[in-house]
Amino acid sequence: MLVFKDQLGREHRFEQSPKRIVSLVPSLTETLFDLGLEDELVGITTACIHPYHLGVTKEHIGEPRKVDVEKIKGLNPDVIIANIEENTLEEIERLKGICPIWLTDVRTMDQNIQLMEALGQLFNKRTEARKWMDKIQFGQKDLMDFVSDKQGYKVAYFVGKDPFTVAGEGTLIHEFLTLNQFENVYATRAELYPEVEIKKIRIQGDPEVVFLPSMPYAFQEEDAFEIGRFTHHGKTVFVEGEMFSWYGTRVCKAFAYFKQIHNRL
Repeated sequence: MLVFKDQLGREHRFEQSPKRIVSLVPSLTETLFDLGLEDELVGITTACIHPYHLGVTKEHIGEPRKVDVEKIKGLNPDVIIANIEENTLEEIERLKGICPIWLTDVRTMDQNIQLMEALGQLFNKRTEARKWMDKIQFGQKDLMDFVSDKQGYKVAYFVGKDPFTVAGEGTLIHEFLTLNQFENVYATRAELYPEVEIKKIRIQGDPEVVFLPSMPYAFQEEDAFEIGRFTHHGKTVFVEGEMFSWYGTRVCKAFAYFKQIHNRL
């Protein structure tokens, strides 16, 4: 009997390493593929867009927050991979009883390394996981060296509209902003993703740079204009949301992407 704990400390028992995996998390679908588990992946969500060909070769089981429970049952999975932020508690409750639900929680780089190590153990891919952990740790150090002499900026990272919401402290986005020596003006707010009144953006921190990502809400030029009216000459920068919010192996690409961001500022 194999016994493993997920990132919430919940214990799971398996007769052998899981061979049929359903992933409810786009970044983890990509990570499982990178660990050499393409054949073991039997179900993914419509949001699992990397690598692209999995959208054709794997069974779609709905959206991350609205999955098809009966379809998942029909896939006879050994484990379901979920995330406490990206999947609702209601969805997770609906899936109980099908098979073990491996819950992840990644808000820091240390937790990302813990995730990679845990996945390597769970799926008997320790060597592959170690290679990616080394790449991630090297990439992080390389980025920190790169930004050590870069100018720091006060920034706001928007994540949604109607109402406008931003990334606060305790999020992976905030972790990435900090790694880049950016000061998140909304870090002191209690919520992970606080609502903000853009008319008050100057008195709430007056960011020098406003990041508008491509996901989960795809910000447009008109949004940049609307927000920009209330900043004090703040620069608007459109960014790829996946680079700031995906964990697992994706962070290796993110480190190189962040260097490009600095060169644009």
